Amino acid sequence: MASETRLAFAHPSERAIATAGEEPRDRISLRDHVVDVEIGAFQDERGTTQRVRFNVVVEVLPFKGHIDDDVDRILSYDRVTEAIAHELEAERLNLLETLAERIAERILFEPQALRTFVRIEKIDRGPGALGVEIVRSKRDVADHLESLADEVAQEQPHPRVVYLSNAAIQDPRLPQWIDVLAKRKAPLILCVGLPENARPQSGHVMTQRRIDLLAIEQNGWCLAARDLRCKVVATRTELDWAMKNDQICVWAPSKVVLDSVQGPEIQPKDAVALSAWFAGEIDACEMVVIGEALPEAAPVAIRTLAPGDSLF
Repeated sequence: MASETRLAFAHPSERAIATAGEEPRDRISLRDHVVDVEIGAFQDERGTTQRVRFNVVVEVLPFKGHIDDDVDRILSYDRVTEAIAHELEAERLNLLETLAERIAERILFEPQALRTFVRIEKIDRGPGALGVEIVRSKRDVADHLESLADEVAQEQPHPRVVYLSNAAIQDPRLPQWIDVLAKRKAPLILCVGLPENARPQSGHVMTQRRIDLLAIEQNGWCLAARDLRCKVVATRTELDWAMKNDQICVWAPSKVVLDSVQGPEIQPKDAVALSAWFAGEIDACEMVVIGEALPEAAPVAIRTLAPGDSLF
């Protein structure tokens, strides 16, 4: 075990020789991640922080097929740093061993993760680095993953989706509306529809759908230019990160719509209904429509406002 753990953090060439003949696995790693932490069982470690260094390696099965430079198809590095941050915020701990175990379990909850090596070291406690190293596989923590699933589900953010008509995008009060919306507890995701200008017509249903989705994204970039706090995002990975980090998003729909296993039958010209479908997909707490009529049906609570109405 000690040798295997050492090789987890070794140079890739050394590790490749040692694991020749085994089932091939890819690895992602986090190196020398240092955080100020209050941790420790001794009295002089209470009420003060010390530097703690994290090194984590996660083994994943190689992706089958083409990755296509698509962040949604891999295990994002953010999941590793988020696992560390979550466990540090959950409660004060006495032991690095406990912290390492909890971080490993949270990482192994990710579908792509097969095995993880976690090394945690106190940098300031002695003349050298004092730490612990563990290795855990999915099989090792299987009994804990089911209960962790309920915990993770409760942690998922429920954003507020706000659809803005073209008139609302151009309204001089837009920055003030975003000020109000950003102060609410729920993460904020803005949606837009087709721009008013003419767009190419292909004469084919499927290709026209792609053209129209891209036109919506262009309109989203126009919205982002009106308020630089708004960032256009296209992937679920980006959306998850943004919601957890209080970033205001503008939804670029092409990827989520086209990648959906059971995608919506809604055409992009029905942009409010398409945004309502998206709100249901991400389990939004509500949807607000400014300057357009409501769709006939919606999977979430939805209300409409005219551009001249008070926002709340």
